[in-house]
Amino acid sequence: MTRFVALLRAVNVGGTGRLAMADLVGMCAAAGFDGIRTFIASGNVVFDSELGPEEVKRALEVRLESNLGKPVGVLVRNSDEMAAILAGNPFVDRPSKYTHVVFLDASPGPDALRMATGRSGEDMALGTREIFVFYPDGQGKSKLRIPAAATGTARNMNTVAKLTEMVSAP
Repeated sequence: MTRFVALLRAVNVGGTGRLAMADLVGMCAAAGFDGIRTFIASGNVVFDSELGPEEVKRALEVRLESNLGKPVGVLVRNSDEMAAILAGNPFVDRPSKYTHVVFLDASPGPDALRMATGRSGEDMALGTREIFVFYPDGQGKSKLRIPAAATGTARNMNTVAKLTEMVSAP
């Protein structure tokens, strides 16, 4: 069994993309996952599975689309990947609530940061399958647009740290 964290794209407690975490737990159980735990109601779930990461992703995406009536992107990482993301934070000296990780399915490519628009004091750095972004005034006030991040989902470093703790726990 491998422990995974799944990060759902555009899922929240209200508005569009609304999904009760109890429903997410039920979908994970129906997929055969074990040890299911959610963290804050924004589409973060940790579980154990005998499936590989691509199979986990597909199993969740199929259930989410069936439940919500529209496709929902799922990004999957294991404990080693989460630990590497946390350790690789290039903005460790800055407030973690203003530092975000955009999780992607594939490498963002070398031009990903150059293609960003609306930059106003934000700092960015590439990870393996992530883009790190520091928002000095908070993400909500930023006009930054990163085309390479369009299919990803972002979490601040506080959330990344907690999910890393959860996915790494024995």
